[in-house]
Amino acid sequence: MKPVITVEFSAKAGDQEIKEESVPLHSPEELFAFVAPSGGCETIPDDVSEIKMVFLPPEHLNTQSPIADLTTTLQLGIVFFTGPLSEVAQVAEQLLDKAGRGELSQSFLKVIGAE
Repeated sequence: MKPVITVEFSAKAGDQEIKEESVPLHSPEELFAFVAPSGGCETIPDDVSEIKMVFLPPEHLNTQSPIADLTTTLQLGIVFFTGPLSEVAQVAEQLLDKAGRGELSQSFLKVIGAE
């Protein structure tokens, strides 16, 4: 199964950016499992200054609505969601829903600036 999202953790020391780790995720469900309470998000080191979540382009272009495949970036705190507009919009909607139901870890809420 090909990954649909890559998550890169990086830190900055002055003007130098240091890539810490890159993790492939195969579905949005894996992403939400990671940012859920006890999902692993709590293990992100304190020196991480930026988290890039990159959604890979779709296998097949959206011919009905080409705007759906335009690349966009949503920034929440130190987290940058980049990818096709349709994917980023769906994840943003799910984040709102999961935050309202208490399904996001305190660590994730902190890094996105919600605390």
